[in-house]
This record gives sequence, structure tokens and C-alpha cells, in this order.
Amino acid sequence: MDRNSPPLAVLAETTADVARVVTCCNRYGVPFVARGSGTGLSGGALVEEEALLIVTSRMRSILEIDLPNQTITVQPGVINSWVTRAVSGDGFYFAPDPSSQIICSIGGNVAENSGGVHCLKYGVTTNHVLGLEVVLPDGSVTTLGGDLYEYSELDLRGTFVGSEGTLGIATAITLRLLCEPEHVTVLLADFSTMEAAGRAVRDVTAAGVLPSGMEIMDNFMINAVNDLFGTDEYPRDAAAVLLIEVDGHFAEVTAAAEQSTELCLAAGARAVRRADDDKDRELLWKGRKSAFAAVGQISPGYYVQDAVVPRSSLPEVLTSIERLSRSHCLPVANVFHAGDGNLHPLILYDPAVPGIEKRVRDLGAAILRECLDVGGSITGEHGVGADKRCYLDWMFTADDLSTMSLLRRAFDPLDRANPGKVFPTPKNCGESSRRKVNLKFEDNDFPNEMDVF
Repeated sequence: MDRNSPPLAVLAETTADVARVVTCCNRYGVPFVARGSGTGLSGGALVEEEALLIVTSRMRSILEIDLPNQTITVQPGVINSWVTRAVSGDGFYFAPDPSSQIICSIGGNVAENSGGVHCLKYGVTTNHVLGLEVVLPDGSVTTLGGDLYEYSELDLRGTFVGSEGTLGIATAITLRLLCEPEHVTVLLADFSTMEAAGRAVRDVTAAGVLPSGMEIMDNFMINAVNDLFGTDEYPRDAAAVLLIEVDGHFAEVTAAAEQSTELCLAAGARAVRRADDDKDRELLWKGRKSAFAAVGQISPGYYVQDAVVPRSSLPEVLTSIERLSRSHCLPVANVFHAGDGNLHPLILYDPAVPGIEKRVRDLGAAILRECLDVGGSITGEHGVGADKRCYLDWMFTADDLSTMSLLRRAFDPLDRANPGKVFPTPKNCGESSRRKVNLKFEDNDFPNEMDVF
């Protein structure tokens, strides 16, 4: 919905380029915003005020591959899917796989702590980042973490991942590689109600089965995907389809697939289809990976929400979303990471309708409120950015936010890096309890902050 044009953009190609530019910004008091491929969904890379845009899309070199230690080091502009492509011939892959993996960059994944289909079993980006070369907001270059998964020091690497460009710019990233599993099976179960699909998710995970991915699409999304590809790959009359992928050793996968099939049928699945070879598995996943594109073909605009709820609350929250959709007179399509309760309701609208954006944002906020009321979170993998900063104090107290700001200021005492993002401020969010948050401090509150790095 939001569109901004930066006054100036710099296309960096090396760490030295980034360091020189940031040093100049620090010297002359110029704020800066880092941007990768621009696929983010929370407005984190928008330049909302006079600031320099530092683009990393030309930093696309793979710097080192260390297969004996199962690591790869890349520049931030390397596309997510390129990492697996670089090592797949040797039997390795990179687990985090956002739906935009053929275009999103690793630097952006680090900034947003992106997830994906396989985050249920293998975790999100932070679980696969070992080390970071970082240009800090004063232009100095430092290293956080290294080549090992654990270090006996403060986890500044973990602090940086997911910081949405507010602590500096990553210019080299060391990632953990995984060995390709011996066998993979994908199940497609279709249901006559969304509640039954939610029960199946709950029952499979409660039984101790740990799928590598569990995804749900509702009827609206099913038909949108089928129309996009001109097929009937997913049953058009199903209220929901559930995709379950299990991987590992052959015997383990076989047993897990059989148990998951039984549990889905017991929960009310009408049928369960199984795919074991690469071609059939890819066919089943193709629609899920193309879900957002499919909606773009049938609606002039859509707004993607991103929230997390406990798995046990999925049926309740999905019912609430349907109710809110009707009361706000806006259609909502659902596709989400069911295994970890990460919802992605897509609110469909026509941008040409006067006043529509406020109605869409109001519905999005109402959905977030429902998710928080059952113990959820306002974001699972898309970040806070500009889009959700006004809701952060729904989750955190003023003291919580002030503590977070202390950490941010330790990296960026002058508030130069991605200013105005993540934290709620009266300027962006209006008067509310957030005005009590102390987001500004006196210079002598932080003597020699940058010396610790």
C-alpha cells in the first residue's frame, strides 16, 4: 500500500563500498536504509523520510563453500534458492525456504529472520546463520559469530538476525548447510471443513510426528491456484487442503507418512494423496509456492497479514477471521504454515475504491487482535517494519520497548540506521500508551557504546 521514492540510492558491490558510504552518512548526519531484493512485506525497506538507500542487490558473490564443515559464506544479495543450487550436486541444501525464495535475498532473510515451508522442523533463518560480517552505523566493520554454531560469548549474531536493518548492514553471511534427506514423502489431505483440517494438524503433531512442513490452503486459495495453472490438482470443492511433508531415513518416513494418513482420515479427511518421487512432490508443492501469485491474478490488490497463534487455537482463530471478513465486507483468502501456527490471511481489495485502504488496515488490525487474544504474536516471519510498528505495544509494555531501544542504541546511538522502523512513535502511530516509551536518551547515558564491538 505504501510507496516512497528515496532522494538517492547507492548500489554497493563490496563490504568496502558499504563501509565508505555508511561512514559518510555518519560524518554528515545522513540516515540510511538498506534494501535487498525488495520482497519484504512489512515495509522495512521503505524510505519514509530523507535518507540514503543502500542497495545490496549487486552483492551476489558466493565467497566460500566449506563442505567438510557444512558451511557456505555469501554476500547479502545472493538469492535464497541459489544457495541450495550451489551445493545440491554434493548432497547438501539450505533449509530456510520462503515462498519468494527464487527472488528474495539472503541479506533480506537475515534482516527479517525469514521462515518458510520447512521452518517447522528446521527452524527459521536465525537457526542457520553462523557468522556475520557487519557494517555498523558508524561505518566500522565487525564480525558477529563465526564458523561455529555456538560461541562462549554474548549472542550478538542472534541479536542482529531479525533486527530489520536497525543495527547495521550485513555484508557477508556464513550459513549452515544440511545433508539432503534419504527419502521425502508429501501427503495431500482434503477436508470438508477448515476445522477438520485444524484438528488434523493438532493430532499429527500431538502424536509425536515432526513433519518438515505442514501447510493449509482454504477453498478460495485452492481455486485461485487451480485457475492460475489451469488444472484441478487440488480438489475444487474442498474447504481446505493440508500438505504434509516428512523426510529422513526411508523407514522413518514410511512410518510417519502412514501414521499421518491415519490421523488425517480420523480427523475427517475425505482422501489422502501420497507423492514419493521428485516430480509428484514438486507438483503438489507448486500450488502452495505460487499462492500469492495466484491471488494477484484475480484481485487488483491484496494485503498480507502475518501472525502466529498456538496450534490448538487454529480452528478458533480461523473462524474469527471468517467472521471478521464478513463484518468488514472484505474477502479473505487463507494460506499458512499450519505446523507452527503462522497465519497468512490475504485481504483482497480494489485500490481504486475510495477509502478502501483504511478499511483493509482496520481488518488487518482486527485479525492481529484476535491472534494476540489467544496468546499469539503480531508477526511470525515478515517482521514489524513500518506496517506493524503501531501494534508493537499491544504485545509489549513501555518498559519492554524501552529496553529494546537501549539495545538498538548500543549499536546505533544516533538513530541513523533505518530510522522510524519497528518501534511505535507518536509521529507514526498517534497518541496512545506508546507515548510513554522512552525511545530517546541523553548522550551521556551510553559512554563509548561502540567500543564494545
